[in-house]
Amino acid sequence: MSTTNTVCPLRQRMIEDMTARNLGHHSQRSHIYSCKLFAAYLKRSPDTATADDVRRFQLHLVEAGHSVINRNRIMTGVKFLFRVTLRRHDLAAEIYHLPEPQKLPLTMSPNEAERLLDMAGSLRDQVMLSLGYGCGLRAGEIVRLRAGDVDSAQMIIRIVQSKGRKDRHVMLPTELLDSLRQWWKARPTRFDADMPVRERWLFPGRRKGEHLTYRQLSRIFHEAVAAAGITKRVSLHSLRHSFATDLLEKGTNIRFIQALLGHSKLDTTSRYTRVATGQIAAIDSPLKRLGSKHRKLRKKRRSPKAR
Repeated sequence: MSTTNTVCPLRQRMIEDMTARNLGHHSQRSHIYSCKLFAAYLKRSPDTATADDVRRFQLHLVEAGHSVINRNRIMTGVKFLFRVTLRRHDLAAEIYHLPEPQKLPLTMSPNEAERLLDMAGSLRDQVMLSLGYGCGLRAGEIVRLRAGDVDSAQMIIRIVQSKGRKDRHVMLPTELLDSLRQWWKARPTRFDADMPVRERWLFPGRRKGEHLTYRQLSRIFHEAVAAAGITKRVSLHSLRHSFATDLLEKGTNIRFIQALLGHSKLDTTSRYTRVATGQIAAIDSPLKRLGSKHRKLRKKRRSPKAR
């Protein structure tokens, strides 16, 4: 939280509290960073903060130009410090969160997705991008796949301890299984030849025991986007969005889509009903139901004779 020795024990207590509550690595790092910002603003240890300090810090975040999402994230970390580590519920009560803007996820059409996969630089790249679009996997789930996660007997892929520390199954398309088998034959084994087959990474990294990184996969995606001539500002996560939207437009039950995506709440999945462009475009406008008499009357009013 600060570089001074006086707050090091407080930071350690907070880390222990987060670890005891099974907070993930990213959440812990975010909370520590948020409290460091608060300590830097106070110029003293956060355990000396007052209610007015908390109020002024939240105003400071607004004046500094932080987005609503960032402000909420920062104050979540500070609130954990007050509520759990310092047991200062009076200060935690001073923290407020604002409704975040609800943005529609950007998706790709089936034609764009096909062009993207065709322009993948190698068999490995095509397989990884196909896992995102064809199975709805997150980027982190793709790079952490092991050989034992692919079950060709049941035609499923097992996603182990992903977001929210949850396991789930997704389907394994036949076309993707064929590509996976081709990749497995071509896959380099110089780093893991001595490991049990089921424990090997499907997409090994550049060092022994490591898998391909998210950054490397993101670079592969953006290179394929540029090569495919896709001008939308899509991200790697857009493959997952496109997967869900395509299933919804084909009439797949939204509960099945929820299970495939690993969403805890149906509300999270239901947002795809707002981006199912095929279904939206196919909805009949009230204008279509207007009688032919009205249309004839409108044409008559526009004709030169009527004038």
